[in-house]
Amino acid sequence: MRDSRCRGHRRGCDASILLDGNNTEKTAAPNLSVRGYEIIDAAKAAVEAICPGVVSCADIIVMATRDAVALSGGGRYIVQTGRRDGTTSLAKNVDLPAPSISVSDSIKAFAKKGLDATDMVYLLGGHTVGVAHCSLFQDRLYNFQNTGKPDPTMDSSLLTALRARCPQNTTVDNTTVTAIANGFDFSTRFGQAMIKLGAVQVLTGKQGEIRLSCRATNNPPNNSFLTSSNYKLQVDTTESFLFKK
Repeated sequence: MRDSRCRGHRRGCDASILLDGNNTEKTAAPNLSVRGYEIIDAAKAAVEAICPGVVSCADIIVMATRDAVALSGGGRYIVQTGRRDGTTSLAKNVDLPAPSISVSDSIKAFAKKGLDATDMVYLLGGHTVGVAHCSLFQDRLYNFQNTGKPDPTMDSSLLTALRARCPQNTTVDNTTVTAIANGFDFSTRFGQAMIKLGAVQVLTGKQGEIRLSCRATNNPPNNSFLTSSNYKLQVDTTESFLFKK
């Protein structure tokens, strides 16, 4: 999932993070917390069994990320396909900004990838997953099991904090409506930013390869899918939405 969001290595979205080996991107300190490799392996195996040598690992990561976002309640967006897989992976090429990076430096880092400040805000906001509505637990704050009192098992500091966020007998006001509207806006803008991010420094045409296994490069390279060098990213629907290389 992180590689699909163009982890900060210098190459781009080419699934290089999936390659096993000593001193690969997978072994770099910023990537040690990455999980879910086995999910990508399973998806690749299933695709290869039906349509061998066609779908790249880079595309699988991007589509898996799209589905993970949708399943977590973040909305669904259309992705482009047609990426090729990289053939090299070096830990020294991992160039992720530190968590302590300043806003100005973060803007510069995103700009180097062709992403603006708006993209940065929405992509960083993607770390926010899930939402809880006051109506779903308000009874525990004020009238637990019709006692007219809060849930006695709830921590007092948590109770105070939640009561501040969810006042009793709250009605839907303009602020609430705006917040709801902005929630829908976030999903749309986040999807747009993800599409842009997924097109950063991709390999297309005869660049790279279509790996048979996401954990290793082909030897010799498998180029059976190629008939020309004019392939471009395209939406994974019947629409012909193409990017220039």
